[in-house]
Amino acid sequence: MIPSNDDAIAVRDLEKRFGAFVAVDKISFSVKKGEIFGFLGPNGSGKSTTIRMLCGILMPTSGWGQVAGHDIFTKPEDIKKSIGYMSQKFSLYEDLTPLENIRFYLGIYSVAENEWKDRIEWILDMTRLQEVQNRQTRELPPGWRQRLALGCALLHRPDILFLDEPTSGVDPITRQHFWDFIGQLAGQGITVFVTTHYMDEARHCERIVMINEGKIVAAGSPPEIIAAACPDRPDADLNDAFITLMSRRGAPH
Repeated sequence: MIPSNDDAIAVRDLEKRFGAFVAVDKISFSVKKGEIFGFLGPNGSGKSTTIRMLCGILMPTSGWGQVAGHDIFTKPEDIKKSIGYMSQKFSLYEDLTPLENIRFYLGIYSVAENEWKDRIEWILDMTRLQEVQNRQTRELPPGWRQRLALGCALLHRPDILFLDEPTSGVDPITRQHFWDFIGQLAGQGITVFVTTHYMDEARHCERIVMINEGKIVAAGSPPEIIAAACPDRPDADLNDAFITLMSRRGAPH
């Protein structure tokens, strides 16, 4: 794989071993700038290990990779400055208000203080939290807290946004609003790398990679993956494809 100037993320033969155990087994894929990209797999598939390598948290064992133009082996700190990350587990401070959380993360991300006012207004407007900015975060509904967490991940205007199960535990209507918001971010040129266990959400992704037992078992658009995994089932959906692919033990793509 030759990296393209259009790639926000590109990896080739990426591997991570923990002793004799191979968590990620020489995978290769790329993500285009401004793309909504899905990375799917069951628990223990190597999904989280891959994300940690891409975010500059975990050093790969071998292979090659770039994120936002930075080498994952030699420039992990530069990667961290170029990305936003929102974890499945709510990671903000519930005893602070949304405004206090935003100010705290502006400091964490070393955003220049003369930009704070504009960034605060931008995030509060984008997340529609102006009217509750001074309430304690713990008092907010789960969907509102998720919007706040996403807003804080965007404060330093990252090129790439990593979302790990971003709608876990929220209702279907809030999930739909959340995905509408993700689509707006991609429209602004932000690359969105998302993991989800909701196959109805994964259909919003332009392209998907599915991983199992450390190997890529499928890659392509949702319709392409469905057609390849379930060729004899015209009524099949992405959930059917996922179940079919994950049941093929040890079959690399």
